[in-house]
Amino acid sequence: MTQPRPTRQWQVHDIGKRRAWVIWGVAIAVYVLAVFHRSSLGVAGLIAADRFDISATSLATFTVLQLVVYAGMQVPVGVLLDRFGSRAMLIWGLSLMTVGQLAFAFSESFAAAVAARAVVGAGDAMIFVSVIRIVTVWFLVRQAPMVTQVTGLTGQLGAIAAAGPLSYLLHALGWTRAFALTSSVGVVLLVAVLALVKDSPYRRSDVVAIKLRALAQSVRTVWGNPGTRLGMWSHFVSQFSATVFALLWGYPFLVQGLGWSSGGASALLMAMTAWAVVSGLVLARLVARLPYYRSYIVVCVVVAMVVPWTAVLLWPGAAPGWVVVLMAFATASGGPAAMVGFDLARSFTPAQAIGRANGLVNVGGFTASLLVMGLIGVVLDLSSSGGMDSYTLDDFKLAMAVQYAFWALGVVQVLRYRRRGLAHLARVHPGSVEQMRAGQPFVHPGIGTEGV
Repeated sequence: MTQPRPTRQWQVHDIGKRRAWVIWGVAIAVYVLAVFHRSSLGVAGLIAADRFDISATSLATFTVLQLVVYAGMQVPVGVLLDRFGSRAMLIWGLSLMTVGQLAFAFSESFAAAVAARAVVGAGDAMIFVSVIRIVTVWFLVRQAPMVTQVTGLTGQLGAIAAAGPLSYLLHALGWTRAFALTSSVGVVLLVAVLALVKDSPYRRSDVVAIKLRALAQSVRTVWGNPGTRLGMWSHFVSQFSATVFALLWGYPFLVQGLGWSSGGASALLMAMTAWAVVSGLVLARLVARLPYYRSYIVVCVVVAMVVPWTAVLLWPGAAPGWVVVLMAFATASGGPAAMVGFDLARSFTPAQAIGRANGLVNVGGFTASLLVMGLIGVVLDLSSSGGMDSYTLDDFKLAMAVQYAFWALGVVQVLRYRRRGLAHLARVHPGSVEQMRAGQPFVHPGIGTEGV
């Protein structure tokens, strides 16, 4: 692999101070919009099924294809991010999301709508890893776990906007005007990014130049690090259930399956986001204080999700409201737990490769999400071929049970790569494991010491 030439850099802005927070604030606003676009079918799914006259499998195609594009672009986006920086990627991502959502607003056919969602997914793919790179570069190492968690949690405001205000706009303005109005927000944020976002607090004499002929080897090198895989499987096992529930199948499961009202279902989706904020702040403190046990924390969150899901699915008939709420809150905790994957990868990766590492980590949860979404749609159609209105509670329970296979696979892989990752650190960086066991974060030598 062609190695980047040594760079000379001069710090021209304070790390972790006011300018860092301003840049992060603009970037997080873009991420909120990305989550809003991504989550919009969570409440528009039933309307979309009627508008385009499609089955559950076809409805799942919207979100699955969007996530296929999202996940498939993470590696090339990571390379482009290391080459061009967060500012350029935020601009490109915003432009694609705005165009895609506007096209979705005016789509009259299923094929055109699917193509529009694919464009939205391509833009969405560039946003989150760009924001995480800003956190890595602009904030102190001791600040990073908390800022990473707050990044994920603040982004979920987009899910709240999709669950509540978008539902109102769809009923008040109709499909076309509602989605056209939301697409216009991207133009405003594009101006803010151009005016305020900077890639780094340093003035560099060179950039990280990853040439196309070196792409395969650079990705293989980052992927070969067991810390990258540990982060990816941590993201895989903890994120998919919350994503599947919030983006597509939670609302139909609550309304069509459990018999909840549309208002009650929307309120629960918003309450899940509020709970994610609370649990995320707790997880951030735990991760910062117990860096050695980060992957165990992820496993514990997964177990906390599996138990109430089992109660809901095995309950004769519809489970009581309090059990469903407990399940939903436990599921919401998976979002903050997924952020731990990026913190794990940061311990194993130098700053100049963090874009590629974060891209690979981000593949995990979204790959699991799209597979689970698609399988749920397939199981529903196999259970009853009469369309969305024909699915019973038992059909939904059977379909939702596909999650167990992914939880089991993910937990096994997290424990597997935890062992490999610790062995790698002990071999390559002697003393690092003991440092983390003592409650001190390990800083990869490639990051340097100025951010500690």
